Amino acid sequence: MPDPNGFLRYDRRLPARRPVPVRISDWREVYPPAGEELIREQATRCMDCGIPFCHDGCPLGNRIPDWNDLVRTGNWDAAVDSLHATNNFPEFTGRLCPAPCEAACVLGLGGQQPVTIKQVEVEIADAAVARDGLRPRPASAPTGRSVAVVGSGPAGLAAAQQLARAGHTVTVYERDDAIGGLLRYGIPDFKLEKQHIDKRLAQLTAEGVRFRTGVEVGVDVTAEQLRAEHDAVLLACGALQGRDTPETPGRALRGVHQAMAHLVAANRVVAAAGNGRPALATLPDGTPIDAAGKHVVIIGGGDTAADCLGVAHRQGAAGVHQLDLYPQPPTERDAARDPWPTWPWLLRSYPAHEEGGERVFAVAVQEFVDDGTGQVRAVRIAEVTVEKVDGRRIVTPLPGSEREIPADLVLLAIGFEGTEEQPLLAQFGVARNARGAVDSRPDWQAADGVFVAGDMHRGASLIVWAIAEGRAAAAAIHAYLGGVGELPAPVDPARQPLAAR
Repeated sequence: MPDPNGFLRYDRRLPARRPVPVRISDWREVYPPAGEELIREQATRCMDCGIPFCHDGCPLGNRIPDWNDLVRTGNWDAAVDSLHATNNFPEFTGRLCPAPCEAACVLGLGGQQPVTIKQVEVEIADAAVARDGLRPRPASAPTGRSVAVVGSGPAGLAAAQQLARAGHTVTVYERDDAIGGLLRYGIPDFKLEKQHIDKRLAQLTAEGVRFRTGVEVGVDVTAEQLRAEHDAVLLACGALQGRDTPETPGRALRGVHQAMAHLVAANRVVAAAGNGRPALATLPDGTPIDAAGKHVVIIGGGDTAADCLGVAHRQGAAGVHQLDLYPQPPTERDAARDPWPTWPWLLRSYPAHEEGGERVFAVAVQEFVDDGTGQVRAVRIAEVTVEKVDGRRIVTPLPGSEREIPADLVLLAIGFEGTEEQPLLAQFGVARNARGAVDSRPDWQAADGVFVAGDMHRGASLIVWAIAEGRAAAAAIHAYLGGVGELPAPVDPARQPLAAR
């Protein structure tokens, strides 16, 4: 049985990050591998409580206490099996998920620090690679049924793997030149080195999944063609429509860009360098979008903004300001606002924040200032108050608080408005709802024989939700195709994160 006193004997500890001067000189991951002794110590802090709320915090239904205890006792092979039973890609989630499971850890009830679930997870995932190199699990016999998966992010890949292992012929269509969706070109290498994607793609290929890159469904291949070639279609195109501020004076100036444009350009440079090809960070039209030597202003306070911050440091920015509309969050959970085990509103500092830059809270941009040639030279901001009235956000500038921040490059990281408007939507007979997402029936179908999952269905969300929805949609497709038995379906289309009512 687990050690009931483990959390009393050991404090929460994470492996030390690589030193800032070293890591900003390259694009390798911030965290080095943790030693086995540290991970076994941290796994021992899990008491296998009677009602493990970490299960509710994680939509995948990961068997967290089980694999924690297997790591504690040194049974790594069984820990690998237990982890992969519910999660197709723990090497992704262990690096990228903000860990709502940890916010729901029962230790939080007693004022203790939660178990380092995310770190244990990634070490188990890496152990799987070290032990058997992600052994393929191809189907024993084909079903003769075919599925098209449109989009190769975590939702699409999870569904593809589940369906291929069930014996269906699966083809993944991706409009980019490489598979991975946001994992490939949206997430910087200092958070996820692309070797992890490539190793998993080798496994999926060995399991029979076919990949077609550089194919935009609705343009290069029509919906009618996909329907003719496949028995079912899964749409997993993500939620890449970035939120904008077209009403802000100066928005059209040169040097003001969506955050994803900056991240994609930077990732392409890193990918090209890895293949021995020189490249510059540019937009598709050739416009430079590199932070080197520039004063950078990042608007937004979330993950995407922190990714831009880390990229700007590595590109050699002269200085960076990160602006947040909301006041500085507290450092500890406010139980009245966010009772355990819900996800709390807290001040979250990412590794990029210790690398430099200045965070400015409770401010809003009033104008992007022109240098006289059509290029941005500064951002005029004002301190603001934010309140909700009848569900609407009211932002009120404080008189006399305006000031300017120098800016040669401005990046908008203020969220996403759902999936992009694109030809395939009309061709498949589906439409975006008021949130920019695509609704589905209880069986995950958006139209007859056309299923939808991941951010395209839910809106921009966490990677664990994308994988969970991909697995659940695969289960629905398997049933639709008359497959034998049932595939695991961790969530239904209406499932929402833990929240106080």
